[in-house]
Amino acid sequence: GVGKEVVARMIHLRSQRRTLPFVKVNCAALPGELLESELFGYEQGAFTGAVRAKPGKFELANKGTIFLDEIAEMSPHLHAKLLHVLQDHQYSRLGARQVVQVDVRVVSATNRPLQALRGEFLREDLYFRIATVVVELPALRSRPDDILALAQHLTGRLARRHNREISLSRSALELLLRYSFPGNVRELENILES
Repeated sequence: GVGKEVVARMIHLRSQRRTLPFVKVNCAALPGELLESELFGYEQGAFTGAVRAKPGKFELANKGTIFLDEIAEMSPHLHAKLLHVLQDHQYSRLGARQVVQVDVRVVSATNRPLQALRGEFLREDLYFRIATVVVELPALRSRPDDILALAQHLTGRLARRHNREISLSRSALELLLRYSFPGNVRELENILES
């Protein structure tokens, strides 16, 4: 809820890859076997129910950016396969013999400090591969200057979604600035919507 995806999208949109795909994957949302097939795709007959070939998220993000949210929730088996993709820019779909070449920027995120995950939740070699540029996003309560800018952005988005004019009074803005936002940006958006 601190805005990891927003930062990942901004990195993508301010890069030379901005016109190419941005693909988001929540690594915590799927069990290991399903996550592997989501990331790397599969061939027809690779497993029961694979009635046709399916490209993975890495293929879909080729030339663009893939955002791996909650990367520490990935199984160690997938860490090894991800490391291979990061090093060699290639992998095989599940059940395939041929190799898929990819050129993709990988942005990863976790809800815990990356250094704290090293070794126990992230393989050491994977840690060094993904820790090339580390951006730490503090909780919203530590960024009071962002509250007003986010509130204006979010009310504009809500106004467009609900097709109505929405504005915040000075007293409403003052209340927002005094609140600690334990739910971060997600809570701010829910408060504004309600």
